[in-house]
Amino acid sequence: MLKTLYIENIAVIEKTSIDFSTGFNALTGETGAGKSIIIDAINAIMGQRTSREIIRTGASTAFVSAQFEDVNPTVAAALERMGFELEDGVLILQRTLSQNGKSTCKINGRPATVSMLRELSVNLINIHGQHESYELFSPDTHLGYIDSYGGFEADLKAYRDKYREYKILQKKLNEANSDESERLREIDLLQFQSQELFDADIQPGEEEQLEAERTTLLNFEKIFSLLNKAKLMLDGEDSNGGAEAVDMAATAVQNAASYHPEYEELGNRLTDIYYNLRDCSESISDALDSLESDPERLEEIEERFDLLNRLTRKYNCQADELPALAEQMQTRLEELLNYDKNRDDLIEACDKAKSEAMSLAAALSKKRKKAAEIFAANVKKEMQFLNMPNVELVPAFQKTELTADGIDKVELLISANPGETPRPVAKIASGGELSRMMLAIKTVLAATDDVDTLIFDEVDAGISGSAAEKVGLKLKEVSRDSQVLCVTHQAQIAALADYHYLIEKRVEQGRTFTVVTPLDENARVQELARIIGGVNITQAALSHAASMLHGSP
Repeated sequence: MLKTLYIENIAVIEKTSIDFSTGFNALTGETGAGKSIIIDAINAIMGQRTSREIIRTGASTAFVSAQFEDVNPTVAAALERMGFELEDGVLILQRTLSQNGKSTCKINGRPATVSMLRELSVNLINIHGQHESYELFSPDTHLGYIDSYGGFEADLKAYRDKYREYKILQKKLNEANSDESERLREIDLLQFQSQELFDADIQPGEEEQLEAERTTLLNFEKIFSLLNKAKLMLDGEDSNGGAEAVDMAATAVQNAASYHPEYEELGNRLTDIYYNLRDCSESISDALDSLESDPERLEEIEERFDLLNRLTRKYNCQADELPALAEQMQTRLEELLNYDKNRDDLIEACDKAKSEAMSLAAALSKKRKKAAEIFAANVKKEMQFLNMPNVELVPAFQKTELTADGIDKVELLISANPGETPRPVAKIASGGELSRMMLAIKTVLAATDDVDTLIFDEVDAGISGSAAEKVGLKLKEVSRDSQVLCVTHQAQIAALADYHYLIEKRVEQGRTFTVVTPLDENARVQELARIIGGVNITQAALSHAASMLHGSP
């Protein structure tokens, strides 16, 4: 569950820390006090797209941190897969937003990405806002509800993998059926290009070898002069070079050792140096003998370099990549030359993939229809509890061509009054009916998913009286299994909460600040009376508020 939310420099919130609890948490306040900012901050920590406009005026960065406790196994497994560990069962997500549009993220203090936050949040928090009810207008979302309720993730993945294979093969087949003149043109081009590269016979590392050889040939005189000088210093012009001097020194020290043994080891070391110098002298002699000026070879190297440079520019790659490119061209050429056989193979593979995809889609469709009936019945039951006693909900399926979602198009048809034929939601549902229908759907889905925290942002839009109280009772029921946070304007809903937070806007020294305060029992009565009575809080409003609070379950 969400234990602590810390917000810094988000809109009118300079700094605030909110400690939430299990059960039902209500957030209330005047319109414009900043309730939506709390939701914006939570969206940011969930890895959602944010605008730098939410950064507080005058601040260069904004910061949000959320601490979660007792996270579900799905989140724990995702963390392990990403390479993170839970510390004493605690998960801390952090995100910093900058005016330059960039953001940095951390998971338990270690660097992370926005996409990681987004992946984790799917099973941490589920936000239902007032605008989300209008998603019901789009039948495309209805299929997602049914798949989520039925737990068809594995079935859908298996189908989509096969569907993707089918589409890839279909694309290749379409390419194989392209214009014959285009095929012949490509064959002609590939024959020339692949032959050009094969004739070049470029070897791995050839460019580096040629460069080294060219450097040697271009600097022949300098190399010869330096090697000759080295040999002269070692051998001398009359056998009195450095090597002979070391030999004489070794003999002198060895003679000294005959008088005192401690010099023997030094004499041996000088003798070893003498022999090493003689070896070096002989190696230099061999190098001088093998060194030669070869203008013809230098010209061959320059011509080879010209060829390499021309081919690398032409094919826009490194010299070492040219042989692999030639092989790729040859493979593609063979495909084009074996057009008829490849086309027949593609047709067979494409037909097979399509048949397998259709089989998986049909099996998924059968499961969906069965789950949709149960889902609709459960949602209907919840809607009846929410003061819609005569509601009817019918899942209408329509078979489609193969798509990424299978062969189903489904729409939940609704009838809110007796005798009315169920019709699309967008045709008949009011704002209050939409809110209750979405709450009913969320309630049904909450029983099947692993999300620990459910956030409802003004789900009471368009409802009042007993319907609002029923919504509060339903939220109270949901909070027994999941933590519930609810932003509300309804006293009937707030009175049923286990914990109540007041969001207030204050102006100090010409700056606006939003403050979030947990309310005790007396403060809750005052806030409920404000919601009931408005600006002038009467004793009657206070008495009514107290009775609502004390009479709540």
